Amino acid sequence: MKKIQMTTPIVEMDGDEMTRVLWAMIKEKLLLPFVDLKTEYYDLGLPHRNETKDQVTIDAANATKRLGVAVKCATITPNRQRMEEYPELTEMWKSPNGTIRAILDGTAFRAPIVLPFIHPVVKNWEAPITIARHAYGDMYKAVDMVTDEPGTCTMTFKGDSGAEKTLNVQTVRGPAVWQGQHNTEESIRAFAKSCFQYAIDTKQDLWFSTKDTISKVYDGEFKRIFGEEYETNYKAKFDALGLTYFYTLIDDAVARVIRSKGGFIWALKNYDGDVMSDMIATAFGSLAMMTSVLVSPDGTMEFEASHGTVTRHYYRYLKGEQTSTNPMATIFAWSGALKRRGELDGLDDLTAFGEKLEAACFDTLSAGIMTKDLVGLVEPGFPATGVTSEAFLDAIAARLREKLA
Repeated sequence: MKKIQMTTPIVEMDGDEMTRVLWAMIKEKLLLPFVDLKTEYYDLGLPHRNETKDQVTIDAANATKRLGVAVKCATITPNRQRMEEYPELTEMWKSPNGTIRAILDGTAFRAPIVLPFIHPVVKNWEAPITIARHAYGDMYKAVDMVTDEPGTCTMTFKGDSGAEKTLNVQTVRGPAVWQGQHNTEESIRAFAKSCFQYAIDTKQDLWFSTKDTISKVYDGEFKRIFGEEYETNYKAKFDALGLTYFYTLIDDAVARVIRSKGGFIWALKNYDGDVMSDMIATAFGSLAMMTSVLVSPDGTMEFEASHGTVTRHYYRYLKGEQTSTNPMATIFAWSGALKRRGELDGLDDLTAFGEKLEAACFDTLSAGIMTKDLVGLVEPGFPATGVTSEAFLDAIAARLREKLA
């Protein structure tokens, strides 16, 4: 079989633990036999990030800006427990996703992979709900500290002009913890533009929610900028397509989402999107079935799975045990990146390969062959067999080969 050709590389960001193992399997079984794969490789595994003092993450993000398309494996963001597991670490390195998002100034769009024989926990959901998560600032770029005595905390902004603004945060009578977070109008506006454009491209309604009744200034700026962008640049396009832009408070939005039929984009601030994307994924079936694409205002895209590195399975793998780890979201990260590369470079065969790879996954699942996490979720009476990750990938490869023949 003649391999499908590529012209421009995509940025490949390798990761950690069980997802790193699956990453290699996916390339070996589903990509390299069929595609003359061209990638610019960056090892974002935690040991290598430590060796390079996290410069490799910055290099990967800048390469993504240059090449326009990236695919990323799940990575570890170390906490105190991870510092004990990896004693060679010299620092509690920041989230690589946070670093990449800040450099690309992108919006993360996360959507569940929906299967007809796995019904959502919320029975009235009929179509996927896409989470649009602002990928810059808030607590992910916050500074914080602990104090151990009575006192007063203030926040001061010193402008380049010499002007100063100071706010009294709080006066406390004993130990306290503090956090200062920020966002920029440029990033919020880019977030808004990405959401409106993605809604137009995918022909979906757009919901946006914050808590501006409590955070009157901070969240109020998000609401103002979204409303301004909509009225000035997107309302006519939305009207022409019969689309709706809807703003409401986040607590009201949660209630409306649960009562809805799905089929829309829900735009959220950074932390809200982080939490709600996991809730949406789980309610639709499994976090392992949640895709994610980071979209920059200039069209740069980075594809990844929404889940983590599956540590529990990794330690079983190290003991020589077979695992049944679900690779679907990681496969769809690769297929999404290859389809995007094909679109940008005018390579119809490459775009078609990404579509056939996804179709081979669905055919395999429809045949009842799946990883064990999905077996307990299928509707009663559906014939499902739980297999190992490797057996699942082999079954997909067989179907993919038939589609490409």
